[in-house]
Amino acid sequence: MNMTQEIYSASATQTRPREDVSDMPSVTPVFRIANLKRHFDVSPPLLNRLLERKERQVVKAVDGVSFDIYRGETFSLVGESGCGKSTIAKLVVGLNDTTSGNIEFEGEDIATHSRQDMDAIRHRLQMIFQDPYASLNPRWRVRNIIAEPLTVFGLLDGQKAIDERVATLLECVGLNAQDGEKYPHEFSGGQRQRISIARALASNPEFIVCDEPTSALDVSVQAQILNLMKDLQREFALTYLFISHDLSVVYHISDRIGVMYLGRLVEVGTKHELFRRPQHPYTRMLLDSIPDLKMTGRARTPVGGEVPSPLDPPSGCAFHPRCPHANARCKREAPRPLHNVERGFVACHAVEEGRLITRA
Repeated sequence: MNMTQEIYSASATQTRPREDVSDMPSVTPVFRIANLKRHFDVSPPLLNRLLERKERQVVKAVDGVSFDIYRGETFSLVGESGCGKSTIAKLVVGLNDTTSGNIEFEGEDIATHSRQDMDAIRHRLQMIFQDPYASLNPRWRVRNIIAEPLTVFGLLDGQKAIDERVATLLECVGLNAQDGEKYPHEFSGGQRQRISIARALASNPEFIVCDEPTSALDVSVQAQILNLMKDLQREFALTYLFISHDLSVVYHISDRIGVMYLGRLVEVGTKHELFRRPQHPYTRMLLDSIPDLKMTGRARTPVGGEVPSPLDPPSGCAFHPRCPHANARCKREAPRPLHNVERGFVACHAVEEGRLITRA
């Protein structure tokens, strides 16, 4: 555990004792994502391609991702920038259309839903964005920002009921009811993110996508926001899809973690198993990049090399140009998921063939 994790742990002791969400029995996936793909055509105009004799160029931002998210848990996606984490978040809430694959929300495939079909369930899916100031209308008072989902979805009748609901939501996130009369620029970054959380809770959602909600905040403020989100998860029985590149944040809030590389999942597991006994070489390298404050002396291999261009990904296993354990099979054949842990898997030929030593 690094210094940032210790700050989070110390902050957590200042609030009431917490239950681990992973202790809650749940066998029902809220979301089931199967072979999800999202490709972006970034080709030059047709005339340019003809004159320059160039092929079409397609970025495979998400290329065959599959995972389940169970009720009441926090499932996190981690990986280097550009691996497709935020694209998945937008696909889940319908901000982007899928190229192919399935996104099942409580048994209903919403991947091909029209805008009207999505309107019927949109209040059950909400999103918290990375930059709280950019996601809040600077010309609206806070009470109008939080009340917008209530009026758009027609969840409450009468201004009095709406005002009472807004006041309750502000108090739930640690603000005062009087703060509803202010504008977003009158708040700090952490307070603005609390407003964003209150707005996300306004429609009584069951599932919230959190796209790096703490990356723009100071470490101490991050701890407060994460602890608040865990409190609200327990109080309102929420399920989170959490996107982050910060491993200390992910360790603090997650129940299960999916590691992404170049549009694909390479490993999924519980946070305790993944941090203590990582299996995929890429996961091991990511964890080795965390400073070893305890001076354990264990050999560490931080991530080396550069991420290949998504316009021309490597053949076989996409990680093989940077992997010290790659062989000829890794270069020609994409690995299949090996379901060797509960509610998790690893996609690696070296693990399948027993060429990697399991960490203690």
